[in-house]
Amino acid sequence: MTNALDEKRPAFLMLGAPGSGKGTQGKVLGAIPRFYHFACGDVFRSLDTRTELGQRFLEYSSKGELVPDELTMELWKDKIDQLVAAGFYKSDIDILVLDGIPRNVRQAKMLCEYLEVVQVFHLSCPDREELVRRMRKRALKDNRIDDAKEDVIRKRFDTYEEETKPILEFYPDDVICELNAAQTPVKVFYDMIERILELDVYKDRSKIVA
Repeated sequence: MTNALDEKRPAFLMLGAPGSGKGTQGKVLGAIPRFYHFACGDVFRSLDTRTELGQRFLEYSSKGELVPDELTMELWKDKIDQLVAAGFYKSDIDILVLDGIPRNVRQAKMLCEYLEVVQVFHLSCPDREELVRRMRKRALKDNRIDDAKEDVIRKRFDTYEEETKPILEFYPDDVICELNAAQTPVKVFYDMIERILELDVYKDRSKIVA
């Protein structure tokens, strides 16, 4: 059986600070045919911590630390193959929508071996207080009291600025699409779709009957 990652596949990258709405936008896009939303955070949260991989992940997540790049990629590749084998992600016709991976420039470089990131959607919201409000509201709604704490939220912002945001400098300017995340979710999605409709990779896949 051919490994799902033996050939490079087209992918979109959702990038933005915590609370910018990248998960929401990725999930909605993934509900449309020819797109598959892959949220790395959901994969981590659904891990069986009794397994060897789960135990290794728990060593870091329980301390609030970032998972090492090698382990992240190992988990990612394993899950992608599972999704292909189960027929959820049709790698020959779907565009992969990445959310939560890569987390840093090193991971972005590692992904180049398997994927071609054809578009980076950067959800930008300079108003950090608005993002704090969103994150606190979401955490309380999900009954995650600790995640609603100010210091926890600020730490996540610092991590994003130091580790994740530099990814924008790794990819060419012509594949980066700036989206105003301060807008309503519907307007952000509208702007994103406008850009997608211009891309050759989408035009090619939209013609496939499957």
